[in-house]
Amino acid sequence: MQLHLNLYAITSSKIYLSFTSSFFVCNLGMKFSLFLLVTILFMKKTVVLGASPNPSRYSFLAVNRLTAHGHEVIPIGKRKGKINDEDIITEHPAIENVDTITLYLNAENQKQYYDYILSLHPKRIIFNPGAENNELAALAARHNIHPIESCTLVLLSTNQY
Repeated sequence: MQLHLNLYAITSSKIYLSFTSSFFVCNLGMKFSLFLLVTILFMKKTVVLGASPNPSRYSFLAVNRLTAHGHEVIPIGKRKGKINDEDIITEHPAIENVDTITLYLNAENQKQYYDYILSLHPKRIIFNPGAENNELAALAARHNIHPIESCTLVLLSTNQY
């Protein structure tokens, strides 16, 4: 994952920086430390399941927008490739502290991932349009994983992610 932190200027009491796509002016000292802590706390490690290197695919857009919003993204797909600087993983690695799995696979193609999804213990699964799956949603709920039928791109653009 690549996060872009650019330092523009430091005065005796303020620091001017941009983090990913947002610009901030922070007071030095405790407030700046609090700013960094809040920024880190609001980053949500997200697995994009069904990631594609094809720029016309929504999974491609999701990886880009999640990264631009400062979230750690792990793109997993059927074929190797890259989405900007992120390698698409074709294996099923153990990943700790997963907040969200966002699905870009139809219900039939999700079945082979059920055990893997549950093994990651995410807090939630987002079923993007075309990925709705009552069976997996019920299974997730039984494992205390919150299933959400929504669109990752809309959630990000409306600050509801």
